[in-house]
Amino acid sequence: MVIKNVCLETVCGVTSKLPVNDKPEVAFAGKSNVGKSSLINALMNRKSLARTSAQPGKTQTINYYNINDAMYFVDLPGYGYARANETVKAQWGKMIEDYLHKSKQLKCVFLLIDIRHAPSENDRIMYDWIVRNGYKPVIIATKLDKINRSQIQKQLKLIRTTLEVEEGTIMIPFSTETKQGREEIYELLDGILDGNREVNA
Repeated sequence: MVIKNVCLETVCGVTSKLPVNDKPEVAFAGKSNVGKSSLINALMNRKSLARTSAQPGKTQTINYYNINDAMYFVDLPGYGYARANETVKAQWGKMIEDYLHKSKQLKCVFLLIDIRHAPSENDRIMYDWIVRNGYKPVIIATKLDKINRSQIQKQLKLIRTTLEVEEGTIMIPFSTETKQGREEIYELLDGILDGNREVNA
C-alpha cells in the first residue's frame, strides 16, 4: 500500500449520527496511551494528523480519515483512562459499541495492546465486544521498541493467553520508532482493498 492522500473527513461526537460511507472501513481500538495515534500517523506517513491529546482520555470522538479516497481509517475513542469519571467512561463505551454494531462498511478491527504488559480488564472487555459484534480482531502489540527482542515471544504469548484469543488470530508486533510491523499491516489493508479479506465471522 502506498498512501498518497489522507484527510480527516468526519468527526463524530457522543450525539452525532455515524456517516454512511461507501468505502471499506478499518477501525483502531485501544486504551489511552497505547500509541494509537502514533500507529495511525505511521501508517499514513504523517507526523501529527492523528493528534495525541496532551491530557490522556480527553478524546471523545470517532474520527474518520479518508485514505487515498479508497478506504477509511476509523480512530475510536481511547478507553480505560483511570481519571475519567464513570459517565464519560460509559459514553466512550456506548460510542464504540454502537460503531461496531452499526457500521455497514467495517471490514477489520485492529485492537492495540501494549506489548510490555498483560492486557487489562478493559482490554479483555474490548476484545469480547469486538468478537461479540461478529469480528475477529487483529492484535497490534505496540511499543515493541520498549522491550528486548528476547522478550517478544513471551509477551505475545501473555497477550494471547490473557485475552483467550481465538485460534488463528493475527498478532503483529509494532514499533513507532523503527516502523517494524507496518508492512504486515499494509499487506492486510491491501487484502481488504482487493476484496480478499473480510473479518466478519
